[in-house]
Amino acid sequence: MAEDAPRRDPLGLVAGGEGTITGTVVCAAAIAYTAGHSDTIWQVSAAILGTVFVYWLAHLHAVTVGSSLTRGHHPLAALRHGLHETWPILGASVVPLVVLLGSRLFGAEIKTAGWIALLVSIALLTRYSWVAGRRGGLDTWGCVASAAAGFGLGLVVVLLKVALH
Repeated sequence: MAEDAPRRDPLGLVAGGEGTITGTVVCAAAIAYTAGHSDTIWQVSAAILGTVFVYWLAHLHAVTVGSSLTRGHHPLAALRHGLHETWPILGASVVPLVVLLGSRLFGAEIKTAGWIALLVSIALLTRYSWVAGRRGGLDTWGCVASAAAGFGLGLVVVLLKVALH
């Protein structure tokens, strides 16, 4: 691929910024809660998709209204802007959900599949934070600190899971 060619990023995970983090955390929290309280993987999946959808819709509304209020955008232009800005919230839920379903498909119990998906979510948060530090010009130790912050956020979700089960 040529150096100037755009990178493929259909889920918005590379360019998504805050939406990617928000979507990953919301998805992880939904997994943490539902994987121990549901009888089927489809119940877990529906709960995750529903939760992520509601958070995305709320964020879409906030960005759209905010764009009209602060920038004076026409509501349709504000909606287009909001859709572009918030898409990664939905996109970020795809990876943990695929890991959850794949783990179950390969024989893991629902609780185990939930833990696997949760650990992948923590790894993603850690990696996104590392990349953010690197793109922000941090040196290696700064990137380690940035990654540790992402990892810490993931641990908060693990504490939620442990507290609820």
